Amino acid sequence: MSRTARSGPPPDPVPGTPPARPWRWWSWLLVLALAAVLALLFWIGVTFSPATSLSYTDFVSKVEADQVVDVTVDELGSVRGTLRDGSAFRSQIPSALDTRELEAKLTAKKVQVTAEQNDSGWGLLLSMLVPLVLLLALFSWMGRRAKGVLAGGAAGFGRSRAKIIEAERPTTRFTDVAGYDGVKQEVSEVVDFLRDPGKYAAAGAKGPRGVIMVGPPGTGKTLLGRAVAGEASVPFLSVTGSAFVEMFVGVGASRVRSLFEEARTRAPAIIFIDEIDAVGGRRGAGGIGGNDEREQTLNQLLSEMDGFDQTSGIVVLAATNRPESLDPALLRPGRFDRQVMVPLPNQAERAAILAVHVNGKHLGEDVDLGKISRATPGFSGADLANLVNEAAIFAVRADRTVITATDLVAARDRVLLGRRDSSNALLPEERWAVAVHESGHALLAALCEHADPVEKVTILPAGMALGATEQLPEVERHLYRESYLVDQLTVRLGGRAGELVILGEGSTGAADDLAGATRLATRMVTEFGLSPALGPVGYTAGEPRFLPGGSAGGPGRPYSEQTQRQIDQEIARLLREAEDRAISLLTEHRGALERLAGLLTEQETLDGTAVLAVLHEDLVAAAVLER
Repeated sequence: MSRTARSGPPPDPVPGTPPARPWRWWSWLLVLALAAVLALLFWIGVTFSPATSLSYTDFVSKVEADQVVDVTVDELGSVRGTLRDGSAFRSQIPSALDTRELEAKLTAKKVQVTAEQNDSGWGLLLSMLVPLVLLLALFSWMGRRAKGVLAGGAAGFGRSRAKIIEAERPTTRFTDVAGYDGVKQEVSEVVDFLRDPGKYAAAGAKGPRGVIMVGPPGTGKTLLGRAVAGEASVPFLSVTGSAFVEMFVGVGASRVRSLFEEARTRAPAIIFIDEIDAVGGRRGAGGIGGNDEREQTLNQLLSEMDGFDQTSGIVVLAATNRPESLDPALLRPGRFDRQVMVPLPNQAERAAILAVHVNGKHLGEDVDLGKISRATPGFSGADLANLVNEAAIFAVRADRTVITATDLVAARDRVLLGRRDSSNALLPEERWAVAVHESGHALLAALCEHADPVEKVTILPAGMALGATEQLPEVERHLYRESYLVDQLTVRLGGRAGELVILGEGSTGAADDLAGATRLATRMVTEFGLSPALGPVGYTAGEPRFLPGGSAGGPGRPYSEQTQRQIDQEIARLLREAEDRAISLLTEHRGALERLAGLLTEQETLDGTAVLAVLHEDLVAAAVLER
């Protein structure tokens, strides 16, 4: 229930892909042939329209009955004619019969008779052969195209799909990337080496072959790559790791060769491979055998990075948020010489990033970017961009063009908690239960010495949360002491403790709190070595460094069942002690808990000063009673 708190030039054509060609003579001939076939089929349909088939006896009977108007007879005895009702018919005169009697009957009935010379069926035969020949020609042409595709030829499947950004084309600059001065310095040295390699050669230094940027998603790794394109006065070839992978065997390795050949023709140049983990994963992991398409592509990439001359002026930049999945051979010196960490921005960098994203927008006088940066710990650059955009949307909904501090606070709640639904009204008893729950969190945050101060408490439902207690850290922490973590556990279990003290029973509203507290306690035991029973041992399960997922003690845990049992016991002990402490503190300050819940029920949202005021009144009253 509770939570803690550009546009650019058009893309370049794909190198190696042949430009659009004008139609050749055989293309026009094919179109004309198809048109001729359609016309021929139309003529056949008109000429040989459906007609009723009559036997010779029926044909003679209709002649005698004076129902025939005209007939056409060819030399083979085929008869076509028209009846008086306008319908067409056809028949056949047997060759063994004497036709003089039939001729007399036709003459007597004044039937118009026309003789027709037989063309031996050449027209019909031609009408059947022409479509067949055209179909065979079409299949032959499609077969040649498919063969070219499989061979990496005309269709360009084996060619590199890199986007080439020439030196004279303006793009993103380092000034557009706020913060990360150390990262920009390391990356800019690559640009400086390509511009002036003699300066490094004079000192006996060799330029880096490759630089790989690693960090969480949304921290600006791709943006830094684009900034290199803007700063460098050399061609910049940009490609994603997934562009090397195709369903055809050998295409990925062919594209790697094509990419480096293109770079050599444009040297000095920079190759930027985004999401390199798509092609640079560990060989032999998750596959049967070692000769699959992905491994062939990686082997070709390794050989290319070893193959180009150190003085050729080709540098490879790469970005990934899964460095633990990369093949060790890719990370050794001589290939990717440097690994540059691009972490989540700190408070000062978040303020600078916000200043970049609010550029060109109208801000109210009450907007304090420093306060907003303090209220967004753990936000990446992409999260901050989304925050500013959501605030602008809130301003538009209010029919304003100026973004106020209220818009930014609402946008932060929208990002952290979800959309607030005014139709999700709580029942009176639910409002009181949620108020007690959030009051327990807020009061314990004020009572615990090492906990972060309370910024806001609300019982307005948003997203999956029925209420929220927001805490803002006073300073940016990089190291967390055990006392801080224990206070964090106590605060997280404060909502459930408040329900037990006031309502006498728990509820389903504590599900999210219990999950978060369990995750924190698990890390305290398995990663931080804060369990006396287990001692200073770290039990990690090889989880991704920058991506969520997996859990310690899963199928691949590096410890025994007995150790798992001890871990479970220690986690339960930490959670039980934190809950007992929370219940004890709230029982001691039960009056303040009830008053704070009553204020929340009336006003729905309170700031941190209101929480401190209620606690101060309770402490003063307790001091008076002691006297």
